Parts: sequence; structure tokens; C-alpha cells
Amino acid sequence: MNVLLIGPPGSGKGTQGERLAARLGLEHIAAGDLLRAEVRAGTPLGRQVVEFMQRGDLVPDVIIISLVMPKVLAAASGAGYLLDGFPRSVEQAREARALAERVGASPDAVLYLDVPREELIRRILHRAEIEGRADDNPQTVANRLQVFNDATAPLIDYYRGRGILHVIDADKDADEVTEAIIGVLQAAA
Repeated sequence: MNVLLIGPPGSGKGTQGERLAARLGLEHIAAGDLLRAEVRAGTPLGRQVVEFMQRGDLVPDVIIISLVMPKVLAAASGAGYLLDGFPRSVEQAREARALAERVGASPDAVLYLDVPREELIRRILHRAEIEGRADDNPQTVANRLQVFNDATAPLIDYYRGRGILHVIDADKDADEVTEAIIGVLQAAA
């Protein structure tokens, strides 16, 4: 099974991605984690993307696709993947789809985690206190949410048009959200 998890920053993609991957036996691929690891390691790619991330802007398509897609394709050849944080735009989705379709690695389901803006801000700033993530500050949060609305929100219509979108009310306890997702995936299988 191949699953995409999309939603604004703070919607619970990381939490649900880890839980669902473990429960379903899928490889969890988190685009943000991959990028932060490159930055921490000081790799050429990390040095190239750090400024985009600090501003809360999208990393250029060619960079993110070259980082994420090899992992997606490898996972799809096994038990499958649970991908969160990618694609972030319709253009990325189209390019990733073209690559994935060639090897039968397209997503079977896309889950959109829907959370009100006020709750997203509260969650992100709380996470910043706990994890100390440099990209979780008020200015960057506002920009990231705007970038999501401008670039990523159109993915909802894109995947709805393909008939594989499932909207999940993620403004609940994490356990309730996990169970709702499992129910949707079982019904879609």
C-alpha cells in the first residue's frame, strides 16, 4: 500500500506518519525530516536548502524530488510507503506521478489532515518549545501557513479529481485520528 499524507504544518503528519507506518508495515518517509537531516549534516544539499527552510518557503522542485523520489520508489518495491510532506504543490505531484507510474509506485490513497488555523499555530509554537526547531517561530509559521494555502492547498482538488483523496478531521486526539485513518484505509482497500 502506498499512502500520501498531506496537510498544513502542525496538522499531525509526522505523528500520524510514524504511527501508521508502524501499524501498517510501511516505510515512513518524511520530506521535512530528510531536509533537516541534510542541513544538520552540513551536506551541499543541506547548505543549499537551509535558507528556504528558515524563511518557510518551499524547497525548489528539482531538489526535493531528487531527494525524496528515490526513497519512495525503493519503498514501493517493498511493502509500500507512507509519505508525508511531499508533494507540496500540484507541479511536484504531477512530476512525482510521472516517475511513480513508470514503476507502479503511485499512491493508493491520499489523506488530507484538516485542522483549523488557530489550532495549527498553537501546535507549532508548542512543538517549538519542546523540540527547539528553528523553523518553528511565529514569523516562519505565518509564512509556512501562507505558502501551504497558496501552493499546497490546490493538491486537495488535484487528488480529489483523481478520486483518491480522503479528508480526515485531525482536530482531535492523536489516537482518534489514527483510528479514523485506519478505518478510511480499510474501506478504500
